[in-house]
Amino acid sequence: MPVILWTDALIYLLVSAGIGFVIYVRRHEHLRAPWRQMMRSRLGMSAAVVLSAYVLIGLLDSMHFHPRLERSEGGVGYSAEILSVFDVIMTPMRTKVEKTYSAPFATHLYAKESIELPGGQQIRDYRRLVYGGSHLEDVADRPRDIALTSLRAVAEGIAVSLLLSAALLSLLARRAGVSFRAKLTSVLRGHEPVPWAVILGTASVLVVLGFLVARLGAGYHIFGTDKVGQDVLFQGLKSIRTGLVIGTLTTLVMLPFAIFLGIPAGYFRGWVDDTIQYIYTTLNSIPGVLLIAAAILMLQVYMTTHAERFENVAARADMRLLFLCIILGITSWTGLCRLLRGETLKLREVEYIQAAHAFGVGSFSIILRHILPNVMHIVLITVVLDFSGLVLAEAVLSYVNIGVDPSTVSWGNMINSARLEMAREPIVWWSLAAAFVFMFTLVLSANLFSDAVRDAFDPRIRKD
Repeated sequence: MPVILWTDALIYLLVSAGIGFVIYVRRHEHLRAPWRQMMRSRLGMSAAVVLSAYVLIGLLDSMHFHPRLERSEGGVGYSAEILSVFDVIMTPMRTKVEKTYSAPFATHLYAKESIELPGGQQIRDYRRLVYGGSHLEDVADRPRDIALTSLRAVAEGIAVSLLLSAALLSLLARRAGVSFRAKLTSVLRGHEPVPWAVILGTASVLVVLGFLVARLGAGYHIFGTDKVGQDVLFQGLKSIRTGLVIGTLTTLVMLPFAIFLGIPAGYFRGWVDDTIQYIYTTLNSIPGVLLIAAAILMLQVYMTTHAERFENVAARADMRLLFLCIILGITSWTGLCRLLRGETLKLREVEYIQAAHAFGVGSFSIILRHILPNVMHIVLITVVLDFSGLVLAEAVLSYVNIGVDPSTVSWGNMINSARLEMAREPIVWWSLAAAFVFMFTLVLSANLFSDAVRDAFDPRIRKD
């Protein structure tokens, strides 16, 4: 039975808006030109492929439902548990829960415990894992098994990548009216306007990594397990949705404030400008962390006193995630508002705006037809640049316990839980390492992509 959470609905809305934006851009040449320039960037397109993989995981993790249950009396029921399509795909990792900590690719627990022998004698030793390496008759064969499994996965990944690349090149060759060999030669030599070699190379690496995760994850815990025995790699992948929600839905809250206040402030000036400046100056004077902490505390009190309005833990966690996006959006629109105000102050003095005034064109039409299209490059560049900062903000806020709900899987919660184990002996380091790897890859890709977007859309450095 499908379940649509609040954040799911907003994600679907954002995806629909993105599809509509793509259709609109394709119909207007002056909008297509900057995107064509951006698609010539090798780093930008490589980062776009990585971001697409993150987005795909996030979308699969946003399709929730109640699993179907077969009742003993023959009827059909639905579980109270809420799963996602991604949970179903990752069922082997999700369901293989150990007792407690285990290191990456380990076959035994990370700490010694009392083990009772068949004769009644007790010893302290490392207990064998239930799932990790359970297919091995002799644990000494682990290095050989990992190497052979990795080679098999790499070979399968390369084969699938070559087939997909060949299919794409065949399609491109057919559209261009040339032979497959000619298109392949042109792509390999870099004669294409779009760096297809870089795109296919990055996609191939991701496919190979996917096969490695699938093959090795079936027999081992690649990033180990946490305190309650859950697979850390699965938690890192599940955290992608939380990071994307924080980075994208916050934009939906931020943009209306920045656009509908920044442009009028610069265009009308006078008391309108003074009032709007007073609003965002006052908001900037309030420490953001204190404002977020106060808002989250108010939400917790509301959820405690109105527990009947939340059907389960997932609904409570989703509401807190949505509320965090709203608070981050309210506290982060002021910078973009100032940029739009300054750009509008400059645009209102140019000749074509003055000519529109002379012909009696209304202020609303001038803002809609002339001001707004000429500041959209600032909006787009700022939104893309702020994405990585918002992802990092979630980690910091969860680290100080004012971020997402503790039941929500996120990189911030992973770092917060790992912090408590860094002082123990032996050190449990893999949870922190997994969160760092996934967060670093996402933030680096977002920054590289934002640099390409800035170079393409900034009129001061854009190449015509």
